[in-house]
Amino acid sequence: MINNLNFRLIVAFAVVIIVIIGSVFFFTYSTTRNEISQVGDRLETMQDRRVQSELSRYYRIVHTWDGVQPLVVQWGNLYGRRIILTNNDNTVVADSDEKLVSKTYTEKSSGQSMIQIPVSLSGQSSASFNPWKPGQSPEQTMPADTIGTLHVLHGELLDINRAALQITYSTIGGYFIKGGLLAIAVAILFTFFLSRRILAPVKALTGATRQFGKGDFSRRVTYEGKGELGELARSFNSMADNLEHTQRLRRNMVADVAHELRTPLSNLKGYLEAISDGVVQPDEATIHSLNEEASSLSRLVEDLQELSLADAGELKMTVQPEDISRLIKETVTALYPKASGKGLSLTTDLPAAISPVNIDNHRIKQVLYNLLDNAVAHTGQDGRINVTAREHDNMVYISVSDTGEGIPPEDLPMIFERFYRVDKSRARATGGSGLGLTIAKRLVEAHGGTIKVESQVGQGSTFMFTIPITK
Repeated sequence: MINNLNFRLIVAFAVVIIVIIGSVFFFTYSTTRNEISQVGDRLETMQDRRVQSELSRYYRIVHTWDGVQPLVVQWGNLYGRRIILTNNDNTVVADSDEKLVSKTYTEKSSGQSMIQIPVSLSGQSSASFNPWKPGQSPEQTMPADTIGTLHVLHGELLDINRAALQITYSTIGGYFIKGGLLAIAVAILFTFFLSRRILAPVKALTGATRQFGKGDFSRRVTYEGKGELGELARSFNSMADNLEHTQRLRRNMVADVAHELRTPLSNLKGYLEAISDGVVQPDEATIHSLNEEASSLSRLVEDLQELSLADAGELKMTVQPEDISRLIKETVTALYPKASGKGLSLTTDLPAAISPVNIDNHRIKQVLYNLLDNAVAHTGQDGRINVTAREHDNMVYISVSDTGEGIPPEDLPMIFERFYRVDKSRARATGGSGLGLTIAKRLVEAHGGTIKVESQVGQGSTFMFTIPITK
Protein backbone atom coordinates (compact mmCIF):
# COMPACT_ATOMS: atom_id res chain seq x y z
CA MET A 1 0.00 0.00 0.00
CA ILE A 2 2.76 2.45 0.95
CA ASN A 3 4.56 1.87 -2.36
CA ASN A 4 1.34 2.37 -4.33
CA LEU A 5 1.59 5.51 -6.47
CA ASN A 6 -2.05 6.48 -5.79
CA PHE A 7 -1.45 6.41 -2.05
CA ARG A 8 1.81 8.35 -2.34
CA LEU A 9 0.20 11.06 -4.48
CA ILE A 10 -2.70 11.43 -2.03
CA VAL A 11 -0.30 11.70 0.92
CA ALA A 12 1.83 14.22 -0.96
CA PHE A 13 -1.17 16.45 -1.77
CA ALA A 14 -2.48 16.17 1.81
CA VAL A 15 0.91 17.09 3.29
CA VAL A 16 1.23 20.11 0.99
CA ILE A 17 -2.25 21.34 1.91
CA ILE A 18 -1.63 20.85 5.65
CA VAL A 19 1.73 22.64 5.48
CA ILE A 20 0.23 25.59 3.59
CA ILE A 21 -2.74 25.93 5.98
CA GLY A 22 -0.48 25.52 9.02
CA SER A 23 1.95 28.15 7.73
CA VAL A 24 -0.82 30.69 7.05
CA PHE A 25 -2.38 30.00 10.45
CA PHE A 26 1.00 30.40 12.19
CA PHE A 27 1.76 33.72 10.47
CA THR A 28 -1.74 34.98 11.20
CA TYR A 29 -1.36 33.98 14.85
CA SER A 30 2.06 35.70 15.08
CA THR A 31 0.68 38.88 13.54
CA THR A 32 -2.32 38.88 15.89
CA ARG A 33 -0.08 38.33 18.92
CA ASN A 34 2.17 41.23 17.89
CA GLU A 35 -0.85 43.48 17.46
CA ILE A 36 -2.20 42.50 20.89
CA SER A 37 1.22 43.16 22.42
CA GLN A 38 1.39 46.60 20.81
CA VAL A 39 -2.12 47.41 21.99
CA GLY A 40 -1.08 46.33 25.50
CA ASP A 41 2.00 48.58 25.38
CA ARG A 42 -0.08 51.55 24.30
CA LEU A 43 -2.61 50.81 27.06
CA GLU A 44 0.14 50.67 29.70
CA THR A 45 1.57 53.95 28.43
CA MET A 46 -1.83 55.60 28.63
CA GLN A 47 -2.32 54.29 32.17
CA ASP A 48 1.13 55.55 33.23
CA ARG A 49 0.30 58.99 31.83
CA ARG A 50 -2.97 59.00 33.68
CA VAL A 51 -1.27 58.14 37.01
CA GLN A 52 1.38 60.78 36.31
CA SER A 53 -1.27 63.38 35.51
CA GLU A 54 -3.37 62.51 38.57
CA LEU A 55 -0.34 62.74 40.88
CA SER A 56 0.58 66.16 39.46
CA ARG A 57 -3.00 67.38 39.93
CA TYR A 58 -3.04 65.98 43.50
CA TYR A 59 0.15 67.85 44.42
CA ARG A 60 -1.08 71.12 42.93
CA ILE A 61 -4.22 70.87 45.09
CA VAL A 62 -2.73 69.52 48.34
CA HIS A 63 0.79 71.00 48.00
CA THR A 64 2.20 67.91 49.68
CA TRP A 65 2.40 64.15 49.22
CA ASP A 66 0.61 63.48 52.48
CA GLY A 67 -2.40 61.21 52.01
CA VAL A 68 -1.35 59.97 48.56
CA GLN A 69 -0.71 56.39 49.77
CA PRO A 70 -4.35 55.15 49.42
CA LEU A 71 -4.52 56.51 45.87
CA VAL A 72 -1.30 54.70 44.86
CA VAL A 73 -2.60 51.47 46.41
CA GLN A 74 -5.89 51.89 44.53
CA TRP A 75 -4.12 52.53 41.21
CA GLY A 76 -1.84 49.53 41.74
CA ASN A 77 -4.81 47.26 42.31
CA LEU A 78 -6.74 48.81 39.40
CA TYR A 79 -3.97 48.48 36.84
CA GLY A 80 -2.45 45.31 38.21
CA ARG A 81 1.10 46.60 38.70
CA ARG A 82 3.39 47.88 41.46
CA ILE A 83 3.61 51.66 41.77
CA ILE A 84 6.16 53.50 43.94
CA LEU A 85 6.25 57.30 44.34
CA THR A 86 9.39 59.08 45.64
CA ASN A 87 9.98 62.76 46.38
CA ASN A 88 12.98 64.75 45.17
CA ASP A 89 15.06 63.35 48.05
CA ASN A 90 14.42 59.84 46.71
CA THR A 91 12.35 58.96 49.79
CA VAL A 92 9.39 56.69 49.16
CA VAL A 93 6.19 58.61 49.94
CA ALA A 94 3.80 55.91 48.60
CA ASP A 95 4.05 52.22 47.67
CA SER A 96 1.21 50.11 46.24
CA ASP A 97 2.68 47.16 48.15
CA GLU A 98 3.08 49.29 51.33
CA LYS A 99 6.57 47.90 51.99
CA LEU A 100 8.95 50.80 51.28
CA VAL A 101 7.02 53.80 52.61
CA SER A 102 9.33 56.39 54.27
CA LYS A 103 12.42 54.48 53.10
CA THR A 104 15.09 55.59 50.67
CA TYR A 105 14.36 54.10 47.25
CA THR A 106 16.89 52.00 45.36
CA GLU A 107 16.38 49.29 42.78
CA LYS A 108 17.99 46.92 45.26
CA SER A 109 15.42 47.84 47.89
CA SER A 110 12.53 47.21 45.49
CA GLY A 111 14.11 44.02 44.29
CA GLN A 112 13.02 44.77 40.72
CA SER A 113 14.00 47.03 37.82
CA MET A 114 11.21 49.55 37.37
CA ILE A 115 10.42 52.26 34.82
CA GLN A 116 11.05 55.77 36.21
CA ILE A 117 8.72 58.60 35.21
CA PRO A 118 9.27 62.19 36.40
CA VAL A 119 6.27 63.92 38.01
CA SER A 120 6.30 67.71 37.55
CA LEU A 121 4.15 70.35 39.09
CA SER A 122 2.75 71.37 35.74
CA GLY A 123 2.11 67.74 34.62
CA GLN A 124 3.35 66.02 31.42
CA SER A 125 1.66 66.29 28.06
CA SER A 126 1.38 63.20 25.88
CA ALA A 127 3.90 64.67 23.50
CA SER A 128 6.50 65.29 26.20
CA PHE A 129 5.99 62.03 28.09
CA ASN A 130 9.47 60.49 28.32
CA PRO A 131 10.28 57.78 30.89
CA TRP A 132 13.93 57.54 31.88
CA LYS A 133 15.87 54.85 30.11
CA PRO A 134 17.76 52.19 32.10
CA GLY A 135 21.18 53.46 33.14
CA GLN A 136 20.17 57.11 32.60
CA SER A 137 20.30 59.42 35.63
CA PRO A 138 17.13 61.32 36.46
CA GLU A 139 19.02 64.65 36.36
CA GLN A 140 19.55 64.25 32.60
CA THR A 141 15.82 64.37 31.75
CA MET A 142 14.18 65.77 34.95
CA PRO A 143 12.09 68.89 34.28
CA ALA A 144 12.85 72.01 36.33
CA ASP A 145 9.57 71.83 38.33
CA THR A 146 9.88 68.14 39.22
CA ILE A 147 8.08 67.26 42.43
CA GLY A 148 8.79 63.52 42.50
CA THR A 149 9.44 60.34 40.56
CA LEU A 150 7.02 57.60 39.67
CA HIS A 151 8.43 54.06 39.61
CA VAL A 152 6.26 51.56 37.75
CA LEU A 153 6.69 47.80 37.31
CA HIS A 154 4.73 46.57 34.29
CA GLY A 155 3.60 42.97 34.39
CA GLU A 156 2.94 40.64 31.48
CA LEU A 157 -0.38 40.96 29.73
CA LEU A 158 -2.52 38.14 31.04
CA ASP A 159 -2.85 35.16 28.68
CA ILE A 160 -1.67 37.08 25.59
CA ASN A 161 -0.83 33.84 23.77
CA ARG A 162 -4.21 32.34 24.58
CA ALA A 163 -5.97 35.51 23.52
CA ALA A 164 -4.09 35.61 20.21
CA LEU A 165 -4.87 31.96 19.58
CA GLN A 166 -8.55 32.44 20.40
CA ILE A 167 -8.84 35.49 18.15
CA THR A 168 -7.03 33.75 15.28
CA TYR A 169 -9.17 30.64 15.56
CA SER A 170 -12.43 32.52 16.00
CA THR A 171 -11.78 34.72 12.94
CA ILE A 172 -10.16 32.42 10.38
CA GLY A 173 -9.19 29.15 12.08
CA GLY A 174 -12.53 27.49 11.58
CA TYR A 175 -12.56 28.41 7.90
CA PHE A 176 -9.02 27.08 7.52
CA ILE A 177 -9.90 23.73 9.05
CA LYS A 178 -13.06 23.37 6.97
CA GLY A 179 -11.26 24.53 3.83
CA GLY A 180 -8.36 22.19 4.52
CA LEU A 181 -10.64 19.20 4.92
CA LEU A 182 -12.47 20.15 1.71
CA ALA A 183 -9.14 20.63 -0.10
CA ILE A 184 -7.91 17.21 1.04
CA ALA A 185 -11.15 15.60 -0.15
CA VAL A 186 -10.83 17.34 -3.53
CA ALA A 187 -7.16 16.31 -3.67
CA ILE A 188 -8.10 12.67 -3.09
CA LEU A 189 -10.65 12.74 -5.93
CA PHE A 190 -8.27 14.68 -8.18
CA THR A 191 -5.43 12.28 -7.40
CA PHE A 192 -7.63 9.28 -8.10
CA PHE A 193 -8.57 10.44 -11.60
CA LEU A 194 -5.14 11.95 -12.33
CA SER A 195 -3.27 8.85 -11.21
CA ARG A 196 -5.49 6.63 -13.34
CA ARG A 197 -4.63 8.74 -16.37
CA ILE A 198 -0.94 8.85 -15.49
CA LEU A 199 -0.69 5.19 -14.55
CA ALA A 200 -2.55 3.86 -17.59
CA PRO A 201 0.53 3.90 -19.87
CA VAL A 202 2.75 2.86 -16.95
CA LYS A 203 0.58 -0.20 -16.32
CA ALA A 204 0.57 -0.94 -20.04
CA LEU A 205 4.38 -0.71 -20.06
CA THR A 206 4.56 -2.97 -17.00
CA GLY A 207 2.34 -5.57 -18.67
CA ALA A 208 4.36 -5.39 -21.86
CA THR A 209 7.67 -5.83 -20.03
CA ARG A 210 6.26 -8.88 -18.24
CA GLN A 211 5.35 -10.34 -21.61
CA PHE A 212 8.84 -9.50 -22.83
CA GLY A 213 10.26 -11.38 -19.86
CA LYS A 214 8.30 -14.43 -21.04
CA GLY A 215 9.76 -14.13 -24.54
CA ASP A 216 6.77 -12.50 -26.26
CA PHE A 217 8.18 -9.53 -28.23
CA SER A 218 4.97 -8.79 -30.14
CA ARG A 219 3.39 -6.68 -27.36
CA ARG A 220 3.13 -2.92 -28.01
CA VAL A 221 1.91 0.05 -25.94
CA THR A 222 -0.94 2.12 -27.37
CA TYR A 223 -0.56 5.68 -26.10
CA GLU A 224 -0.94 8.72 -28.36
CA GLY A 225 -0.28 11.39 -25.72
CA LYS A 226 2.56 13.87 -25.80
CA GLY A 227 5.15 14.72 -23.18
CA GLU A 228 7.43 12.38 -21.26
CA LEU A 229 4.96 9.47 -21.06
CA GLY A 230 4.23 9.64 -24.77
CA GLU A 231 7.94 9.71 -25.52
CA LEU A 232 8.44 6.77 -23.15
CA ALA A 233 5.71 4.77 -24.90
CA ARG A 234 7.17 5.52 -28.34
CA SER A 235 10.68 4.64 -27.15
CA PHE A 236 9.36 1.39 -25.68
CA ASN A 237 7.63 0.48 -28.94
CA SER A 238 10.79 1.29 -30.88
CA MET A 239 12.80 -0.88 -28.50
CA ALA A 240 10.20 -3.64 -28.90
CA ASP A 241 10.49 -3.44 -32.69
CA ASN A 242 14.26 -3.71 -32.47
CA LEU A 243 14.09 -6.60 -30.01
CA GLU A 244 11.54 -8.43 -32.13
CA HIS A 245 13.67 -7.84 -35.22
CA THR A 246 16.79 -9.01 -33.38
CA GLN A 247 14.97 -12.06 -32.07
CA ARG A 248 13.76 -12.91 -35.56
CA LEU A 249 17.27 -12.44 -36.94
CA ARG A 250 18.68 -14.65 -34.19
CA ARG A 251 16.22 -17.42 -35.01
CA ASN A 252 16.90 -16.98 -38.70
CA MET A 253 20.63 -17.01 -38.08
CA VAL A 254 20.44 -20.26 -36.17
CA ALA A 255 18.34 -21.79 -38.95
CA ASP A 256 20.65 -20.40 -41.62
CA VAL A 257 23.80 -21.63 -39.90
CA ALA A 258 22.21 -25.06 -39.54
CA HIS A 259 21.22 -25.00 -43.22
CA GLU A 260 24.61 -23.84 -44.40
CA LEU A 261 26.41 -26.47 -42.36
CA ARG A 262 23.99 -29.26 -43.25
CA THR A 263 24.76 -29.38 -46.99
CA PRO A 264 28.56 -29.71 -46.86
CA LEU A 265 28.35 -32.02 -43.85
CA SER A 266 25.79 -34.21 -45.62
CA ASN A 267 27.99 -34.32 -48.70
CA LEU A 268 31.05 -35.23 -46.63
CA LYS A 269 29.13 -37.89 -44.75
CA GLY A 270 27.71 -39.29 -48.02
CA TYR A 271 31.12 -39.50 -49.65
CA LEU A 272 32.68 -41.09 -46.58
CA GLU A 273 29.87 -43.66 -46.28
CA ALA A 274 30.12 -44.46 -50.00
CA ILE A 275 33.89 -44.92 -49.70
CA SER A 276 33.38 -47.05 -46.58
CA ASP A 277 30.83 -49.24 -48.42
CA GLY A 278 33.08 -49.53 -51.47
CA VAL A 279 30.56 -47.76 -53.70
CA VAL A 280 32.95 -44.88 -54.44
CA GLN A 281 36.68 -45.22 -54.88
CA PRO A 282 38.89 -42.73 -52.99
CA ASP A 283 40.44 -41.47 -56.20
CA GLU A 284 41.68 -37.98 -57.02
CA ALA A 285 38.22 -36.69 -58.06
CA THR A 286 36.58 -37.95 -54.86
CA ILE A 287 39.29 -36.45 -52.69
CA HIS A 288 38.93 -33.16 -54.60
CA SER A 289 35.16 -33.12 -53.90
CA LEU A 290 35.77 -33.84 -50.23
CA ASN A 291 38.31 -31.03 -50.10
CA GLU A 292 35.82 -28.62 -51.72
CA GLU A 293 33.18 -29.43 -49.12
CA ALA A 294 35.71 -29.07 -46.30
CA SER A 295 36.85 -25.71 -47.74
CA SER A 296 33.22 -24.56 -47.85
CA LEU A 297 32.81 -25.43 -44.18
CA SER A 298 36.07 -23.70 -43.32
CA ARG A 299 35.03 -20.51 -45.17
CA LEU A 300 31.68 -20.45 -43.40
CA VAL A 301 33.29 -20.86 -39.98
CA GLU A 302 35.86 -18.15 -40.77
CA ASP A 303 33.12 -15.77 -41.94
CA LEU A 304 31.10 -16.36 -38.79
CA GLN A 305 34.14 -15.82 -36.61
CA GLU A 306 35.06 -12.62 -38.41
CA LEU A 307 31.50 -11.34 -38.17
CA SER A 308 31.32 -12.06 -34.45
CA LEU A 309 34.60 -10.18 -33.90
CA ALA A 310 33.29 -7.22 -35.90
CA ASP A 311 30.02 -7.17 -33.90
CA ALA A 312 32.00 -7.23 -30.63
CA GLY A 313 34.32 -4.42 -31.80
CA GLU A 314 37.34 -6.69 -31.43
CA LEU A 315 38.32 -6.87 -35.08
CA LYS A 316 42.09 -6.49 -35.33
CA MET A 317 43.23 -4.13 -38.09
CA THR A 318 46.57 -2.73 -39.24
CA VAL A 319 45.73 0.74 -40.49
CA GLN A 320 48.14 2.76 -42.62
CA PRO A 321 48.01 5.15 -45.62
CA GLU A 322 47.28 3.24 -48.84
CA ASP A 323 46.71 4.01 -52.53
CA ILE A 324 43.09 3.00 -53.07
CA SER A 325 43.48 3.04 -56.88
CA ARG A 326 46.16 0.36 -56.71
CA LEU A 327 44.02 -1.72 -54.37
CA ILE A 328 41.04 -1.53 -56.76
CA LYS A 329 43.16 -2.56 -59.73
CA GLU A 330 44.59 -5.55 -57.84
CA THR A 331 41.12 -6.77 -56.84
CA VAL A 332 39.72 -6.33 -60.35
CA THR A 333 42.68 -8.26 -61.78
CA ALA A 334 42.06 -11.13 -59.32
CA LEU A 335 38.39 -11.45 -60.43
CA TYR A 336 38.93 -10.79 -64.14
CA PRO A 337 39.26 -14.47 -65.11
CA LYS A 338 35.98 -15.34 -63.32
CA ALA A 339 34.16 -12.44 -65.03
CA SER A 340 35.59 -13.31 -68.44
CA GLY A 341 34.49 -16.90 -67.98
CA LYS A 342 30.87 -15.63 -67.80
CA GLY A 343 31.35 -13.28 -70.72
CA LEU A 344 31.20 -10.16 -68.51
CA SER A 345 32.89 -6.81 -69.10
CA LEU A 346 34.82 -5.75 -65.96
CA THR A 347 36.15 -2.16 -66.14
CA THR A 348 37.40 0.62 -63.84
CA ASP A 349 36.95 4.40 -63.89
CA LEU A 350 39.63 5.89 -61.64
CA PRO A 351 41.00 9.45 -61.40
CA ALA A 352 44.62 10.15 -62.40
CA ALA A 353 45.48 11.04 -58.78
CA ILE A 354 43.63 10.37 -55.54
CA SER A 355 44.57 11.11 -51.95
CA PRO A 356 45.83 8.25 -49.74
CA VAL A 357 43.33 6.67 -47.36
CA ASN A 358 43.92 5.28 -43.87
CA ILE A 359 42.87 1.63 -44.19
CA ASP A 360 43.72 -1.95 -43.43
CA ASN A 361 44.85 -3.13 -46.87
CA HIS A 362 43.59 -6.69 -46.39
CA ARG A 363 40.16 -5.68 -44.99
CA ILE A 364 39.26 -3.17 -47.71
CA LYS A 365 40.45 -5.59 -50.39
CA GLN A 366 38.07 -8.10 -48.78
CA VAL A 367 35.21 -5.57 -49.09
CA LEU A 368 36.01 -4.94 -52.76
CA TYR A 369 36.31 -8.67 -53.45
CA ASN A 370 32.95 -9.41 -51.80
CA LEU A 371 31.18 -6.67 -53.77
CA LEU A 372 32.79 -7.66 -57.10
CA ASP A 373 32.21 -11.37 -56.51
CA ASN A 374 28.56 -10.61 -55.69
CA ALA A 375 28.24 -8.54 -58.89
CA VAL A 376 29.77 -11.32 -61.01
CA ALA A 377 27.46 -13.91 -59.44
CA HIS A 378 24.28 -11.88 -60.13
CA THR A 379 25.08 -10.47 -63.56
CA GLY A 380 24.07 -12.43 -66.63
CA GLN A 381 26.12 -13.12 -69.76
CA ASP A 382 27.31 -10.10 -71.74
CA GLY A 383 26.67 -7.89 -68.68
CA ARG A 384 28.89 -5.06 -67.52
CA ILE A 385 30.56 -4.37 -64.18
CA ASN A 386 32.25 -1.05 -63.49
CA VAL A 387 34.29 0.13 -60.46
CA THR A 388 34.69 3.89 -59.87
CA ALA A 389 36.42 6.05 -57.27
CA ARG A 390 35.89 9.74 -56.56
CA GLU A 391 37.24 12.16 -53.93
CA HIS A 392 34.96 14.69 -52.21
CA ASP A 393 34.87 16.47 -48.82
CA ASN A 394 37.73 14.49 -47.23
CA MET A 395 36.13 11.21 -48.28
CA VAL A 396 36.78 8.74 -51.08
CA TYR A 397 33.60 7.33 -52.69
CA ILE A 398 33.99 3.89 -54.23
CA SER A 399 31.16 2.26 -56.18
CA VAL A 400 30.66 -1.11 -57.84
CA SER A 401 27.93 -1.05 -60.50
CA ASP A 402 26.53 -3.93 -62.54
CA THR A 403 23.81 -4.55 -65.10
CA GLY A 404 22.55 -7.67 -63.39
CA GLU A 405 19.15 -8.83 -62.21
CA GLY A 406 18.76 -6.09 -59.61
CA ILE A 407 17.21 -6.23 -56.14
CA PRO A 408 13.46 -5.84 -55.42
CA PRO A 409 12.59 -2.73 -53.34
CA GLU A 410 11.21 -4.81 -50.45
CA ASP A 411 14.56 -6.61 -50.13
CA LEU A 412 16.80 -3.53 -50.14
CA PRO A 413 16.46 -2.72 -46.37
CA MET A 414 17.60 -6.25 -45.44
CA ILE A 415 20.31 -6.74 -48.03
CA PHE A 416 23.12 -6.27 -45.47
CA GLU A 417 21.56 -8.63 -42.91
CA ARG A 418 23.46 -11.84 -42.23
CA PHE A 419 22.37 -14.90 -44.23
CA TYR A 420 19.81 -12.80 -46.09
CA ARG A 421 19.31 -13.85 -49.70
CA VAL A 422 17.12 -12.29 -52.33
CA ASP A 423 16.79 -15.82 -53.71
CA LYS A 424 14.04 -17.13 -51.44
CA SER A 425 14.53 -20.66 -52.75
CA ARG A 426 17.99 -20.58 -51.13
CA ALA A 427 19.54 -22.22 -54.16
CA ARG A 428 23.29 -22.59 -53.89
CA ALA A 429 23.91 -22.17 -57.57
CA THR A 430 25.34 -18.70 -57.01
CA GLY A 431 27.52 -19.97 -54.12
CA GLY A 432 28.34 -18.10 -50.94
CA SER A 433 26.92 -18.25 -47.45
CA GLY A 434 24.97 -14.98 -47.37
CA LEU A 435 27.52 -13.33 -45.11
CA GLY A 436 29.61 -11.45 -47.67
CA LEU A 437 27.62 -8.19 -47.69
CA THR A 438 27.20 -8.26 -43.92
CA ILE A 439 30.94 -8.60 -43.43
CA ALA A 440 31.58 -5.86 -46.00
CA LYS A 441 29.29 -3.49 -44.07
CA ARG A 442 31.01 -4.21 -40.74
CA LEU A 443 34.48 -3.71 -42.23
CA VAL A 444 33.54 -0.38 -43.86
CA GLU A 445 31.99 0.89 -40.62
CA ALA A 446 35.10 -0.21 -38.71
CA HIS A 447 37.06 2.21 -40.96
CA GLY A 448 34.69 5.08 -40.15
CA GLY A 449 32.81 4.89 -43.47
CA THR A 450 29.34 3.99 -44.66
CA ILE A 451 27.94 1.64 -47.30
CA LYS A 452 24.65 1.71 -49.20
CA VAL A 453 22.98 0.15 -52.25
CA GLU A 454 20.78 1.43 -55.06
CA SER A 455 19.05 -1.00 -57.36
CA GLN A 456 16.27 -1.49 -59.89
CA VAL A 457 14.94 -4.88 -60.86
CA GLY A 458 16.17 -5.89 -64.32
CA GLN A 459 18.56 -2.93 -64.61
CA GLY A 460 21.27 -3.72 -62.09
CA SER A 461 22.65 -2.56 -58.76
CA THR A 462 25.21 -0.08 -57.45
CA PHE A 463 26.98 -0.64 -54.13
CA MET A 464 28.77 2.47 -52.84
CA PHE A 465 30.98 2.84 -49.76
CA THR A 466 33.09 5.66 -48.35
CA ILE A 467 36.52 5.81 -46.68
CA PRO A 468 37.98 8.85 -44.88
CA ILE A 469 41.03 10.45 -46.48
CA THR A 470 44.25 10.39 -44.47
CA LYS A 471 44.84 13.69 -42.60
